[in-house]
Amino acid sequence: MNKKELRLLATKLKNTEIENPIHIMEVCGTHTTQFFHTGVKDLFPENLFLIDGPGCPVCVTPNGYLDRAIEIARTHGVWLVTFGDMMRVPSSYSSLQQEKAAGVPIHIVYSPLDALTLAQENPEMQVVFLSIGFETTIPTEAVAVKRAKQENIKNFSLLTGNKLTPPAVEALLGSGEVKIDGFILPGHVSVITGIKGWRFVAEKFQKPCVIAGFDTQNLLVGTMALIHLIQNKSPEIVNEYSLVVTEEGNVKAQEIMEEVFEPTEAKWRGIGNIPISGMDLRNSFQDFDAKIRFPVTPPREIEPGGCRCGDVLRGLITPLQCPLFGKKCTPENPVGACMVSSEGSCAAYHKYQRF
Repeated sequence: MNKKELRLLATKLKNTEIENPIHIMEVCGTHTTQFFHTGVKDLFPENLFLIDGPGCPVCVTPNGYLDRAIEIARTHGVWLVTFGDMMRVPSSYSSLQQEKAAGVPIHIVYSPLDALTLAQENPEMQVVFLSIGFETTIPTEAVAVKRAKQENIKNFSLLTGNKLTPPAVEALLGSGEVKIDGFILPGHVSVITGIKGWRFVAEKFQKPCVIAGFDTQNLLVGTMALIHLIQNKSPEIVNEYSLVVTEEGNVKAQEIMEEVFEPTEAKWRGIGNIPISGMDLRNSFQDFDAKIRFPVTPPREIEPGGCRCGDVLRGLITPLQCPLFGKKCTPENPVGACMVSSEGSCAAYHKYQRF
């Protein structure tokens, strides 16, 4: 699609007539940011509203997870290894950044395989990788664990905190807390899950949805397609990311995930416990489970007073409705996880739509 065609499509979206209010949810944190960054959200016609979903793995990780990670490092003297966007997320009483400043060995990597390499290069140290992510990162973690087992690397383990996105969407729909007329579904996650992973949205809950990519054209096409489905009362799934998303998804990635991990109940910030929404290591790989290898009793988990990150993640409010937003809570001094991650709703609003 050339620039002229894009402008025509943008004009078409802006001039779309919507009689009754339509509320659509974008599930993915990258979509949250891209709707702002591309300017597509500014083109929304009257009566079209965007609700931010729980599609930011850093944001939905509860404080208790970080509390445990910090306690493991303090008690057992291990090296914590993490992605960079976890460093400034507040725990109940500290953060990884504060712990590193106090002398706790914490390393930033770009992939689980980097963490495995760090363990190989430092056999005298126990390396614990903070395993936070959705379907897009879990297969790589499975590869790292399998390689560690095959090569008998005994100083590498995961503190599992991975989550599956479809169960969270099902939990939101089942709660009935928020009026959602349709969904923009995550392109990258759908590469792994396939279209079949989302069939329940249309079949069980009768909600239309569109799988979309992340650039301007993808968002314009996806939004227009979703409006059309909603206005025509068509509870269908439309795949507008067909170059990479198929019905079955990435079968090899699914197989290695299932070989190394098993679904379990998981706690989501703001939502609570959701059945079969987490991924724990199977019994055959428990030698690499940091919860088992490094037992601790973390302090009682607490949330910061006034922070409404959980309500943002459930779509109950926008970040602008949080009393701390842009005041006590800023990217430089985050109170809640939604202000830290580049995929967080509060961070996106603070950068693009404070006024």
